[in-house]
Amino acid sequence: MIHIVTDGTAELPPGWAQKYQIHVLPLTVRIGNQNYQTGADFTPARFYQIIEQNRSIPRVSLPSTNAIVDFYRSIAKKGDKVISIHASSKLSGIYSLVEQAAREIRNDINVTPYDSNAASIAMGFMCREARIMEMTGYNIQAMANQMNAIQKQMSVVFTLDTMDFARASGKVTVSQGLFGAFMNTKPVVVLKNGLLETVDTEKSRGNAILRVIQITEKQIGKNPVHLAIVHANAAAASLELVSMARERFTCREVVVSEMAVPVAASLGPGTIGIVAYPDAISY
Repeated sequence: MIHIVTDGTAELPPGWAQKYQIHVLPLTVRIGNQNYQTGADFTPARFYQIIEQNRSIPRVSLPSTNAIVDFYRSIAKKGDKVISIHASSKLSGIYSLVEQAAREIRNDINVTPYDSNAASIAMGFMCREARIMEMTGYNIQAMANQMNAIQKQMSVVFTLDTMDFARASGKVTVSQGLFGAFMNTKPVVVLKNGLLETVDTEKSRGNAILRVIQITEKQIGKNPVHLAIVHANAAAASLELVSMARERFTCREVVVSEMAVPVAASLGPGTIGIVAYPDAISY
């Protein structure tokens, strides 16, 4: 068996971690003077409650290389193979830390780091694809090839409720011509080449959501897709977006996912979007 690892920026819908045997390397979120580790005891609901109480912008910190090595040793034994799927190296330093940990442990456990060039449920989809392939006999290189193909065809589009969290985290770049355009508007953000880039602003939440749909439609067309609605404390809006997505797209599945706490910490409450990739991908 090949162990599959991801990190706390990945979203795994309820049951996926158990069903697909995915291990999640926790990250730390600092709010005020208190640190919280992602996992079962620090739910998104608790996160939103704490930031509301503290009225402060959270910060995400990464584990040490030693902590990552200890994590691998806790899930795998000597001689085992691991594929470790992580947030875009252009958005986070976790991938470089995993590479270092893999080198340190190479004589005991064979860890293959993989840069997803993404985050959020895009990583969750990749982890699921990797496990399904492993269950049918494919090796790690074949898994990586398939994830490379998914990367090239995956659409990730969000609208933010505010730019405050994105400015503080530094995770979102701004297209030329949009500087100064965010007062009382809703930014629209896309994932391009491993980076989150603001490509548009809309005056209302409704218009921003329609823009998310339009951009997604342009990227994926009418092909059958696996599609996820991702939200940060915006459950009601996510249900509305599900209905709109089912009308506009040919969906093999529609997954609704609460945004992973480290991603929500970087983009802010109220963020909502669509992640989708074609049903049939050949690498």
